[in-house]
Amino acid sequence: MEDKIKRIKELVKILNEAGKAYYQQDTEIMSNFEYDRLYDELLELEDETGMIMAGSPSAQVGYESLDQLPKERHEKPMLSLDKTKDVSALVSWVGNQKALLSWKLDGLTIVLTYRDGELQKAVTRGNGEIGEVITPNAKVFKNLPHSINFKDELIIRGEAVITYSDFEKINAEIEDVNAKYKNPRNLCSGSVRQLNNEITAKRNVNFFAFSLVKADDLDFGNSREEQFRWLKTLGFEVVEYKAVTAQNLETTVREFESSIQYNDFPSDGLVLLYDDMEYGASQGRTAKFPKDAIAFKWADEIKETKLLYVEWSPSRTGLINPIAVFEPVELEGTTVSRASLHNISIMKSLELGAGDTIEVYKANMIIPQVASNHTRSGVRDIPETCPVCGGATEIRQANDVQALYCTNPECQAKKIKSFTLFVSRDAMNMEGLSEATLEKMIQKGFIHEYADIFHLAERRDEIVEMEGFGEKSYVNLIETIEKSRKTTLPKLIYSLGIENVGLSNAKVICRELGFDLEKVRKATREELNAIAGIGPIIADTFAAYFEKEENNRKLDHLLKELEIEAAPVVSAEEKIFTGMNFVITGSVEHFANRNEVKDIIESKGGKVTGSVTAKTNFLINNDAASSSSKNKKAKELGVKIITEEEFVSLLS
Repeated sequence: MEDKIKRIKELVKILNEAGKAYYQQDTEIMSNFEYDRLYDELLELEDETGMIMAGSPSAQVGYESLDQLPKERHEKPMLSLDKTKDVSALVSWVGNQKALLSWKLDGLTIVLTYRDGELQKAVTRGNGEIGEVITPNAKVFKNLPHSINFKDELIIRGEAVITYSDFEKINAEIEDVNAKYKNPRNLCSGSVRQLNNEITAKRNVNFFAFSLVKADDLDFGNSREEQFRWLKTLGFEVVEYKAVTAQNLETTVREFESSIQYNDFPSDGLVLLYDDMEYGASQGRTAKFPKDAIAFKWADEIKETKLLYVEWSPSRTGLINPIAVFEPVELEGTTVSRASLHNISIMKSLELGAGDTIEVYKANMIIPQVASNHTRSGVRDIPETCPVCGGATEIRQANDVQALYCTNPECQAKKIKSFTLFVSRDAMNMEGLSEATLEKMIQKGFIHEYADIFHLAERRDEIVEMEGFGEKSYVNLIETIEKSRKTTLPKLIYSLGIENVGLSNAKVICRELGFDLEKVRKATREELNAIAGIGPIIADTFAAYFEKEENNRKLDHLLKELEIEAAPVVSAEEKIFTGMNFVITGSVEHFANRNEVKDIIESKGGKVTGSVTAKTNFLINNDAASSSSKNKKAKELGVKIITEEEFVSLLS
């Protein structure tokens, strides 16, 4: 059964990736035949196991908006756990019993109820007495079964969590620094309690069961571990645990401790639970705590060190973050020399200045923080100019918090998105140069304009010492930059990030203006507006971009680094697809990929779009009999579906 459930989860992931590529990115990563084969396998396994995962392509879950979250009283109060930071206290507590030691996940506790094998209700812990009903949201949790192979009533408790990696991605997309989430738990709480579950679905919430509350008439041999194993057979992910006794408890705690730095799920300690259910129940409870389980939190390791200086790091929002740089210390098994100070208010509360003797620790054993300041020399040397652009800075106050901002609207740090587009695949195609890496290099002052990227080799010694870099990463970076020097004029124009100008529009403009860069730069709004497919909005933003002297100066610098490929010469007679619209779908065989087909169509005067409409002349699909959405739409509208061979015939 576990193998079948594992395969279901694999198939859901594979099919969803294929569906996303097909419907959202207009690309295919597998043939229709292969998709249908895997889909049929998924249906068969779901039928055999009686389990349907959230996110399964077979589960049609609509999005739902609510005016407010209903409240509901729990049948049994949900108590907190007693806590200790002393491992010897854990050993004494477990005595001669077998117990289960698991992560204490840092998210939002949820109670789930299933009836007749279907998810019926999900309620948050709330205050322990009354929670909020979030059933529509639970149905879009990333890893939660909608249907299970158990028809009686099932009630379980677990933790909804968001990973550190997803937390960082979501925060990176929030421009307003005051709107950013402080930690994954806050993000998870906000995501789970949304009134519109479409937002919840985008947040990648995961659920991990940690307690079976009700499953009548089943014999688990008086063992919590058997309950966990059974829940796994139903498709639930169970919090990671290890069976322990007093003899191996200390060693197991250290094993959990050593793995924290590699754990993508946030946790704030461990939970120790008696395996023997009857023994656990016999221990009773206090007014606040049940006695069958206890929480363990690591005592923070605190080290004294010297603050060397405060580094000021600009961000895309204009906020300039203060970072404490101190003499390196060993914390929780790693060397630490930096910690975010977040804002000026925190610096002032610590009276923090260079040379001070400070204490540092890792919050939840992961995030370095300044705990205290012994010498308190006072805040000084707040920069009056931005370290990236040299523009004036100002201190702004919001909600009693003071923070430093760059006031220059043209600051390069604010334009990280434009640099990210510049290096993207359809632009300069600098594979491996991520947004995070660009941001670090901009913050360090390595990059001020596009041309600077081609001079990063001059920064070798500094780059190899950057976090996450080394000699091999540096060599790979320089190789991809050098490879990108040879490009086409449309890709260059697209890479400049001109508002409203995509690669297709850039191709059309370059083609109509004879692939002459000077004509492109000097094109008037009237000339651009006269080009088929280029309306007044694109014409205005395109012309306005090249009217700015600064933009032309930076482009001149960039041109010194590039080799622009000669444009293909196509006569008027060869533009056989002028005025025609094509859509390409499915895999191709005669050509390297669909982009090659697209380039040929555009070179012949045609246009390629992503969706079938009444204006589409041809849908190119080698599988004309498939039941894909594009095929269905083409047949409804009377659009002709042709194969590659028929397309080649059109060319000749």
